[in-house]
Amino acid sequence: MYIYGASGHARVMIDLIEDNEIIHGIFDDNPDISTILDYPVLGPFCYDRILDAPLFIAIGDNVVRYRIANRLSKETWYGKVVHRSAIISKRAVIDKGTVVMEGVIIKVNCEIGKQAIINTGASIDHDCIIGDFVHIAPQTTLCGGITIGEGSLIGANSIILPGVTIGSWCKIAAGSTVHKDVPDGNVWIGRDLKSANLMVNSR
Repeated sequence: MYIYGASGHARVMIDLIEDNEIIHGIFDDNPDISTILDYPVLGPFCYDRILDAPLFIAIGDNVVRYRIANRLSKETWYGKVVHRSAIISKRAVIDKGTVVMEGVIIKVNCEIGKQAIINTGASIDHDCIIGDFVHIAPQTTLCGGITIGEGSLIGANSIILPGVTIGSWCKIAAGSTVHKDVPDGNVWIGRDLKSANLMVNSR
């Protein structure tokens, strides 16, 4: 597998996969980064490059990950990473480029989109739909029948109550309890909707 990115999220990904995957190369656009976890960084990624193994975009920022994926060829072969400790229903679907980390639970009829991050210890109950480029942060709980739109960030230890829809490019602050729908581009903190100005800068 090739890794695009050489910062914090990339270190997490390398640590997850190196015992089971050959790391063919690591790329980063920052010329000051020459190594990561003792692996050499090969420099910026060439968007015309033809790869002989899958690519994983190891960048935690949803917007940056979105922009990189949309610059890459539609023929790019993406890796998918699921830690062996995750508990995933055989009737759940996980799309390409997504990582499911340690201790995650994903229940029946869930759909996880492309390039998503399902972080450590998150729990996703039945019939949830998670959009592309979403980040579900550590220890988050999604109750049944929830929809999360493209690019949204669900902060650590948040609880999303059953049937709630969170729009695209929203941010849910850590420790929040979301009890009603959140429109596109909004920020939710605690138990309240706070603002609606994220969509302008999302892409």
